[in-house]
Amino acid sequence: MWAFPLLTFLAAFLLFQVQPILGRYLLPWFGGGPSVWSVCLVFFQTLLLLGYAYAHWLAGRPRKNQAWIHAGVVVASLLALPIAPQFTFDLASQVGDPTRQILWLLFASVGAPYVVLASSSPLLQRWYAQADGQRPYRLYAVSNAGSLIALGSYPFVFEPMLRLDLQSGLWSGAYGIFVAGSAWVALRGRQGVPSGADQVSAPGGTQTGWWLVLSGLGSAMLLATTNQMSQEIAVVPFLWVLPLAIYLVSFILVFDSDRWYRRRTFGFLLAVAVPVGAVAGLAGGLLPLGLHVLLFSIALFAVCMVCHGELAVSKPPAQQLTGFYLTVAAGGAIGGLCVTMLAPRVFPDYWEYPIALSATCVLALVAWLRAGWRPAFETPAGFLQPPPAIAVALLTAAYAFTIDAGGDSIAVTRGFHGVTRVIEDSDANGEFRQMTIGRTKHGLQYRADDMRSIATTYFGEGTGIELAIERHPRRVRRMPLKMGLVGLGVGTIAAYGRPGDEIRFYELNTQVEDAAREYFSFIADSPAKVEVILGDARVRLTEETETFDLIAVDAFSSGAIPIHLLTAEAADLYAERLNTGGILAFHITNRYLDLAPVIAGLAERLDLSAFVIDSEGDADRGVSACRWMILSSDGAFTVERHEGASLEWTDDFASVWKVLR
Repeated sequence: MWAFPLLTFLAAFLLFQVQPILGRYLLPWFGGGPSVWSVCLVFFQTLLLLGYAYAHWLAGRPRKNQAWIHAGVVVASLLALPIAPQFTFDLASQVGDPTRQILWLLFASVGAPYVVLASSSPLLQRWYAQADGQRPYRLYAVSNAGSLIALGSYPFVFEPMLRLDLQSGLWSGAYGIFVAGSAWVALRGRQGVPSGADQVSAPGGTQTGWWLVLSGLGSAMLLATTNQMSQEIAVVPFLWVLPLAIYLVSFILVFDSDRWYRRRTFGFLLAVAVPVGAVAGLAGGLLPLGLHVLLFSIALFAVCMVCHGELAVSKPPAQQLTGFYLTVAAGGAIGGLCVTMLAPRVFPDYWEYPIALSATCVLALVAWLRAGWRPAFETPAGFLQPPPAIAVALLTAAYAFTIDAGGDSIAVTRGFHGVTRVIEDSDANGEFRQMTIGRTKHGLQYRADDMRSIATTYFGEGTGIELAIERHPRRVRRMPLKMGLVGLGVGTIAAYGRPGDEIRFYELNTQVEDAAREYFSFIADSPAKVEVILGDARVRLTEETETFDLIAVDAFSSGAIPIHLLTAEAADLYAERLNTGGILAFHITNRYLDLAPVIAGLAERLDLSAFVIDSEGDADRGVSACRWMILSSDGAFTVERHEGASLEWTDDFASVWKVLR
């Protein structure tokens, strides 16, 4: 019997360890945004469903046949190793939504092993119950514990200590051990049950629907919370792992023992947590980092405990075990698909988060009604019950949704890379239009003819980019400049173009280019030759042979910074594309991260001097306070050199912890 919990633990560990490994592979290939991880997560949920479907089908076969079929399947899955992507892919041609490409790469890399691992938990639990009348749901807790340890160890042990290719190799070796153990257990126990197909009874339709809704809502809340957290900080494994760990902890608790879930206790917790989550969703990056993460985590834990607690309360006998897991997996996949695939095409903003909070309140009230509770407000004690408090929480979540849905935007578009919003407003200088992505400004242009050509926000007079352009040796000698700019925004830097200059913007988000051309005129008004190249800048620069007098990287002001643009490998690429005497400029204004040590590390690698340029801003000209760092070998800059610590990131090792404010 010892083999059952060991294999269950190993399968779960490998199942969840492979997710951040492959996420790390794909993140820099598709722009480094939070949606890359969301697509990965919904892929893994869908394959989990396939694994459970296979287990459910196999459970209906005679036990001897189960053994031979499963042994053959697990051994055949070895052909998919190693798990690292094994074929070339034309990344430069990928513009727009790369969801299908991500799904295909994941399926080709780990599809078969993942389905085998996913099927192991329900199969082993069923065989465990048949072998000696054991309680199978304890193995479910063991499975989730293995998943939790895998997630917790990745950002703190595996990611900072092992190269990505070594992580892949170790995982593949451990999977080989799992295959050997699984085949042995399957064949050894093939005579454990009398011949004839197992009797697998089916639950009622209402019960199945209840399981689907509960599991689907928990999954939707997981994806929505992960999106919210990653958008405001950075797309790093820790912020993938934390919500998923909370999600798994709730499963571990409720399926380990009936004593963990108390409907009254978690009803009150939900009534408090829903307004907390609504506040966190509205405030976004305005909150301190620790509080930001804490509020989202509290709300997610409360929702998952209610959804999964009600699942545990209604769990079926062992005869329906594989069908139960299949339904739970189906609900999880549906919830993930709704957030990742449906919501971006239906909602203009991240409405799924307040909707998930509201839906959980409704579901909790239904659970109380199913349990026999009825309103009794004749006495004050009637109000001191969770349902009235949950009803109040529902109103707060609905109100947060109406606030979030409003605004004076003239254009709102949502796509794979986020929500792009164009608003009209006015200040002392007159009317202006402004683009935001999330809660971060990406450019502003005044409407008046005498103001429309003025560079504003992080690019105005006195900012680092203005100094880098105007003090460039070629500009001083009145020679044309060729500039490569990572990040378009509204195209503000085009205002610095002069006749003969060439300006090439690299922009990942097609909706940003559409908005910049339709609602702003910096590109059209520039006397320079301006072009916009769509796609990830690092991928495009790798494919091209263009060289520049100045390369400016403006991709770090928002929360979800693309780390792959700041690694040593990226620096080497910039150096290859920089003309002799050229300048590198990095816009590193950021609420949560101090990126100056990372840029200083790039300067050391390239043997350049690093200059820090802090601008206080100028409201009279629409210029925002910002920080730029300039890397140059030229002595034209008389500003302060960076004398602080340096830190080098690589594609394999990039610790955000060391640069948190």
